[in-house]
Amino acid sequence: MKNIRAPAVAGLFYPANRDELVQLINTELSQVTLQAEHHPQAIIVPHAGYIYSAAIAASVFKCLQAFRTTIKRVLLMGPAHRVAFNGLALSSADFFHTPLGDIKIDTDGQQQLLNIPGVQLIDQAHENEHSLEVQLPFLQQVLDDFSLIPIVAGTASTELVAQVIDTLWDAKETLVVISSDLSHYHDYKTAQQLDNTTSKAILDLNYSAIESKNACGFTAVNGLLLFAKKYHLKPSIIDVRNSGDTAGDKKSVVGYGSYSFEEYKHVVQ
Repeated sequence: MKNIRAPAVAGLFYPANRDELVQLINTELSQVTLQAEHHPQAIIVPHAGYIYSAAIAASVFKCLQAFRTTIKRVLLMGPAHRVAFNGLALSSADFFHTPLGDIKIDTDGQQQLLNIPGVQLIDQAHENEHSLEVQLPFLQQVLDDFSLIPIVAGTASTELVAQVIDTLWDAKETLVVISSDLSHYHDYKTAQQLDNTTSKAILDLNYSAIESKNACGFTAVNGLLLFAKKYHLKPSIIDVRNSGDTAGDKKSVVGYGSYSFEEYKHVVQ
């Protein structure tokens, strides 16, 4: 019997109806004009309800469509919102389910990670967590057949996150997806200032500059930046906005950013 992690926020953060969900995602993707020139190695993408952040998420997910047959595995990491724990949490599920179907878990890859101190199976961390789940329907729409390694980040070091990414990273077949919103509950102008500072840190690969006030998924973001610095990945800002730009007022907003990381190509003149 298959062990399936059922969706926890379908009908809340995104439509539970398959056709409605497909239509929403395809509409958001169709409004993105940016086309990827190079293969993304990693992306950072927001995880709020689709009404607030889907447009920003779509801007970077659109970049994956040209590589839909190349990407075979997704390492997806986001912050814990429901359960407090130390380290990084994997799931014992065989599949993660969404209204668009089942996604197979890469159990072999997970077994490699379980050999790393600080990585463990904690199903409770996944049970009601939305930071990973909201990314799955987009991934199912822009990629063909892929397996998944879902990781919820608790209290963990930047070095541990970077080690986990390094252990499984394959420049062609594995995509790293970091799920994080940016600043929370500031007025519009303050949020813009904070999010611009965070964006600069990302562009500079400054993995010691981003704190919880900058991004709820700062643990995973910083680990990615450390990894990217080691392998000379080139970050790009795809879109940065906030809920005041999408579906909320401007008195108290949440920031959203999408970023892409590509292999740095040194051209000899």
